[in-house]
Amino acid sequence: MLNQERVIIENVTPELNNGVFFIKRIVNEKVNITADIIGDGHDIVQAGVRYKHEGERSWKETRMHHINNDSWNGCFTVEKQGYYSYQIQGWIDYALNWQHGTKRKIEDNQNVKSELLEGREYLIPLQKKASTSEKKYISKLLDIFQDASQYENAIAEAKSDTLHDLFYKYPSKGLMATYQDLKVYVDREKARFSTWYEFFPRSAAEEEGKHGTFKDCERLLPRIVEMGFDVLYFPPIHPIGEVNRKGKNNTTEALKEDVGSPWGIGSIDGGHTSIHKKLGSLEDFKNLVAKAKEMGLEIAMDYALQAAPDHPWVKEFPEFFKWRPDGTVQYAENPPKKYQDIQPIYFDTKEWKKMWKELLDAAMFWIEECDIKIFRVDNPHTKPFHFWGWLISEIKKKHPDVLFLSEAFTKPKVMQQLAKQGFTQSYTYFTWRNSKHELIEYVNELTSTDQKEYFRPNFWPNTPDINPYHLQGANEAMHIIKYSLASTLSSNTGIYGPVFEQMVSSAIPGKEEYLDSEKYQLRHWDWNIKNKLITLITSINHIRKENPALQQTNNIKFCHIENDQLIAFYKYNDDKTNEVMIVINLDPHYSQQGHVQLPLHDLGIHAGHGIEVHDLITKSSYHWNNEWNFVELHPAMPMHIFKIKK
Repeated sequence: MLNQERVIIENVTPELNNGVFFIKRIVNEKVNITADIIGDGHDIVQAGVRYKHEGERSWKETRMHHINNDSWNGCFTVEKQGYYSYQIQGWIDYALNWQHGTKRKIEDNQNVKSELLEGREYLIPLQKKASTSEKKYISKLLDIFQDASQYENAIAEAKSDTLHDLFYKYPSKGLMATYQDLKVYVDREKARFSTWYEFFPRSAAEEEGKHGTFKDCERLLPRIVEMGFDVLYFPPIHPIGEVNRKGKNNTTEALKEDVGSPWGIGSIDGGHTSIHKKLGSLEDFKNLVAKAKEMGLEIAMDYALQAAPDHPWVKEFPEFFKWRPDGTVQYAENPPKKYQDIQPIYFDTKEWKKMWKELLDAAMFWIEECDIKIFRVDNPHTKPFHFWGWLISEIKKKHPDVLFLSEAFTKPKVMQQLAKQGFTQSYTYFTWRNSKHELIEYVNELTSTDQKEYFRPNFWPNTPDINPYHLQGANEAMHIIKYSLASTLSSNTGIYGPVFEQMVSSAIPGKEEYLDSEKYQLRHWDWNIKNKLITLITSINHIRKENPALQQTNNIKFCHIENDQLIAFYKYNDDKTNEVMIVINLDPHYSQQGHVQLPLHDLGIHAGHGIEVHDLITKSSYHWNNEWNFVELHPAMPMHIFKIKK
């Protein structure tokens, strides 16, 4: 296509898949943009960013600034939830170009009477935009630029900063180029900063052997809040299938008293919009959600798109499943795991539109009936990507507060694609990253590549599905280390409890699975146990709430320390009003020591300028006068969380 644009805009960052996907931000965060903006010849090039919220008609504009080598930078702040559109524009600025050329001629002692008359042509259009005081100034210039007796005053004004600022404020946009529209989706703060606690409601009963209820869960809310958690996540609370029900330890032969897996959803008692009758009623669940909310705790539900063989959908919507020639449905598998109690939904059905609506209605039921605002989504990578893009978009049109956590421990690019499709947060490989090198490499990948623009990690040391080898039989120090890493490296973190804090880690030999897993049986817990790990988890969670530097993931820099068993990193909030340094001993058995290098440039200080570091765990303070400073950590207290005071 022919056009007269004289400016090229390219190498725009952030930009996902050539603008196909949106980047993500939180309310009141900035969108920082860089681009190469190139003009031909020697004319003055200028650039800006136009942006507007989806609910606004008019565009706002902020200018971009030249960095070097035709690279430009600009930013704007997002103030409301929902989508923002933004455009990068570049143009030849004729007025500034005129001033620049005229100034050079004046400095060369050339006569610029003709140029002054030309300058009037750039001033006249500004009268419609200018303020009252600016109009007076423009009127003055219009007079002296054509008055030969005022020549000296005219050339002084022609090259003045005042005139430059006026032209800059009201740009003359010649042959402007506009880059394609890009989008950013803006979430509420919980998307960036959350502390999750998971437990099985059916194991909440005070009496051993008794099925827990929502009323029992209400009793546990103060404990969870006291520990500093703000999201309480329940595995599925729906009726559990009777057909092919799993027994204890995942056996295929269930006894009469076996309760089955909550992920085997659906029975004659109902499906995805029903509640397991032993947990209580819908009203009981609503009361639990409301009481949790009063205490600053949000209930997250499990959204698992699968069905037990006796789920009502199987009879009502047989087209939602793939039937084999013998009239059966192949049960779900994730080799070597087999799920005989689950029938996978057949997303390739010709009735996919009908099915998508049914699945959307199931989620909407809990949002609109029970005020659920957070879903942990089970195995989203086994369903079509575009389904998730559609479903999340449809829900957020009506309910922008709703957040989605992707439970997809799978290939990296699949996890990334789910995040691009709209998942708010994502499970990660943190559970299996243990060495200093592995941790640094992984966190840098998440925070210094384009993943930082759309992939919000949520670090979990354990889940009901994963009893990692390093926690099996592990001591208290190892549990402290893993929670310290999870909760300080990432602003979103969670644990499956009370298994984690009570250090229950018996495993099926040779597998990363819990022995006597709660997935298949009731467990009875002593919820009144107090131990050092619980005390430290509580302390760390409250430190996170008090320090904005720990409420984001991306502002991080790893610090050099000459010991592979010690990891150190510096974190800060965007305006650096809160800065912390974390040092963690990765060895759960022995003391480790070393010298940590302060990131002087990032701290904005020079060598020899002392700082005070206050340990928020032990309440001890230290004055560091040097770039390199000695630290020693014992497994009994394997971490420092230093608040930096300059």
